[in-house]
Amino acid sequence: TVGSLALVAALGSSLTDEVVGLAEDRADTIVATLEDGASPADAATADEEDRLVHIVTADGQVLARSPRAPDEPLASPEDGPVTDVAAPSDDEEYVVVARSAETGTGDGPLRVLVAQESSDIAEAQSALAGTLRVAVPLLTLVVGLLAWWLVGRALAPVDAIRREVDRIGADALDRRVPQPTTRDEVADLAATMNAMLDRLQQAQERQRRFVSDASHELRSPASAIRQHAEVGLAHPDSTTVDELARVVLSEGHRIEQLVGHLLLLARSDEGRLTEGGRPVDLDDLVLEEAARVRADARARLDVSSVSAGRVRGDALLLHRMVGNLVDNAARHARTTVKVGLTEVPGPNGGREVRLVVDDDGPGIAPADRGRVLERFVRLDDARARDAGGAGLGLSIVQAVARAHGGRVEVSASPDGGARLEVLLPADPTG
Repeated sequence: TVGSLALVAALGSSLTDEVVGLAEDRADTIVATLEDGASPADAATADEEDRLVHIVTADGQVLARSPRAPDEPLASPEDGPVTDVAAPSDDEEYVVVARSAETGTGDGPLRVLVAQESSDIAEAQSALAGTLRVAVPLLTLVVGLLAWWLVGRALAPVDAIRREVDRIGADALDRRVPQPTTRDEVADLAATMNAMLDRLQQAQERQRRFVSDASHELRSPASAIRQHAEVGLAHPDSTTVDELARVVLSEGHRIEQLVGHLLLLARSDEGRLTEGGRPVDLDDLVLEEAARVRADARARLDVSSVSAGRVRGDALLLHRMVGNLVDNAARHARTTVKVGLTEVPGPNGGREVRLVVDDDGPGIAPADRGRVLERFVRLDDARARDAGGAGLGLSIVQAVARAHGGRVEVSASPDGGARLEVLLPADPTG
């Protein structure tokens, strides 16, 4: 492989540098000895290693050599400071280093040639290459098996999650994927998937309750229409067309109102309740609804605390929100409903329009104040259908308020009944 070739080349380069360094050190030592006044013969034979040393004159005459050195140098000074050569006598490889020495004698400048054997470099490279030819495939196999085992172990939780997710369907949303105890990305993935399954299960349960409650509410007026029609057919003299028409009209209105509520809540669930908006004078809507309730003579309405308040949104939805609030209060009040509207400071330095509806009825227990805003919820004292609607009025109030960036709060009224408070962002152009 490329890595093996690079390793062999690196070994050869490193060993070559070491051999050249040894030869250079020896050549520098001989030069220093000559310049200190030693004779060429003494300088050439002082080397205790098996290096080949030649000391020659400028014209190439050999003045001295080491005991193992051949008669003639293996390289000429003109070949350069470092030369690779092969000895003709023993076929060994050498590196020859050349240095100049100024002796101050009559011999003139001398040349020192030191040959360091380098055959071991090729042998070491060959040995390493042979070792790598055997070791690399084995090492690759071992690393591959180890990687396969580690990857399999690391992905085992992922496979367990996949198998469990494959078993989860609409009829088994209560199942959860196994969550590893490790603190890694797989554990985070499992936790995120379980949280998603929690939300899906809750959404499915809400949808099932919604469908069940809606079916129950729609069945009552439909049954009333069918029963009166059956009585009219079986006993024509017991009822009149006018009576039957009034029943059909009344129950049909209940069905129409319920379907309208359901469609509005469906739009709210899809986030399509408000698509743009315009300035709306909320005080005008409050006064209109108060006049409507007064006309029905259901309760006395006090609107003396209503002042100007403008918001931005859908006028029809806001009208329905105000109407539901007033209707709910009038339905449960003993005598009086008080409605107040003011503009108050809001969060982040803004302004809010505060709509407060109080009644003097039985009130709402603290434990039921959050639940009363849910869909199809009617508290015990108002469960009878002749006392109220389908339990969607306040849930629509909350949906409209949220769609306009507001909120609904339920508390006790100073008049002894319930207080419902809606806070909406004021129109900044206002």
